Amino acid sequence: MSQRTISKQEELTGSNPQQILFAEEITTTKTLYPPDSPRQEIEDKFKNLIHEELQLGSTVSYVGNKKIPFLRIYRYKEAFAFDFVTDFLRRFEANSGDYVFDPFSGMGTTMFASMTCGIPSVGLDRLPIAYFISKTLPLFLVLKENELKEIWTALIPEIQRSEPAKVALDVPIMKVAFDKETLLTLRKLKSAIEGLPSPYHDIFLFLFFSILEECSFTSKDGQFLRLTRNKTTSNPVDAMSRKIAQIEEDVHRMKLLPHDPTVTEKVMPDVYFGDTRDLSNIKFERKPTIIITSPPYANRYDYTRTYALELCFHFVNNFEELKTIRFGILRSHIESKIRKDEAPPHPVIKEVVELLERKKLNNPKIPSMITTYFIDMQKVITEWFKVLAPGAKVAMVVDNVRFEGELIPVDLVLSEMAEEAGFEVKEIIVARYKGNSSQQMKKYGRVPVRESIVIWER
Repeated sequence: MSQRTISKQEELTGSNPQQILFAEEITTTKTLYPPDSPRQEIEDKFKNLIHEELQLGSTVSYVGNKKIPFLRIYRYKEAFAFDFVTDFLRRFEANSGDYVFDPFSGMGTTMFASMTCGIPSVGLDRLPIAYFISKTLPLFLVLKENELKEIWTALIPEIQRSEPAKVALDVPIMKVAFDKETLLTLRKLKSAIEGLPSPYHDIFLFLFFSILEECSFTSKDGQFLRLTRNKTTSNPVDAMSRKIAQIEEDVHRMKLLPHDPTVTEKVMPDVYFGDTRDLSNIKFERKPTIIITSPPYANRYDYTRTYALELCFHFVNNFEELKTIRFGILRSHIESKIRKDEAPPHPVIKEVVELLERKKLNNPKIPSMITTYFIDMQKVITEWFKVLAPGAKVAMVVDNVRFEGELIPVDLVLSEMAEEAGFEVKEIIVARYKGNSSQQMKKYGRVPVRESIVIWER
């Protein structure tokens, strides 16, 4: 596993000396809240269950997948690492008799790792690109050497002869993300891929999505796609050729492993396009015994913007359809809509929302987003308790957040909600401490913010 490079804007990982210094700051801070604050009460309640395992800092992010075969191909930046999943499968003493569930499947790391360990799994996601990626990823394990290379060699001449595929060109980002020649080539490449039979159609579409960022003037950075006009972009055919070469290298590497993971029907994951706020229509083979997951963080990030290029090339026909997805996913972003009858579902959230409503915010919708996020997560936790087997274990990565100086202990609030649903909170593991924006530090000081793994048992 490669050592993560730390920049000023990146979170500090547990393997870096700066992280240790940052961690020490919080241990010397007597209190972050007023004595009568619900936040101080909940910190006191769970303090004996909180402990640090800062070596996990590099596994709660996508960085840990950069050398893992197949997982390195598509940059799903919100994913956690393969090693994180295998670690917690080991901690939970999982075996082939277990049934692993990831209700926020993302790129499918939980199911992929479970499959390589011979453990059946099931995944679910409401974002179409995430559902597609996590459903397609296991197909790479059944490829033969040189298989994709031969198909790609035959496909290249078809690209220029193909009609340009229809894409959602009315979405603003699509009007500026590519130069005209690159966009035309990508649309023709997409059409050529559409003619491939299963499963190669999905595999090549996966690779197509993986090159969009490098062929565009955009970068997945923060809340939105960052547009950089002077960015050097890649030729789509060259970019696809490089991805094919990486896949061929990975197929070869997998064949050299002492224990080549055998993909059987029993361990091939089931992946559903669905919403974990309502699991009533999901056909589980049996009650799941383990959840390993990470929900969207309450950090204003809008996945329909981050993954807009992928969505516009395949999953939506126009801007209206994109907005329908935006307003249908978990309400963790700033455009989340709140109903008049909805109120903060927890004393901590009520306190923070009331404090923020009295401040001058850079976006007045932040209190509504915080409220709807925790309303949705309360529904999520209740649904999990309904479907899990007795004794089932949950490992969930969550990120505490800070808005206008007000810290929200997300890990503790969700843990108390879990208790109310019927779970037992076993431990809260601090994987790393993250910094604050320069604006927040200048105005309110520097406060370490936990990124934690909450462990619950049904």
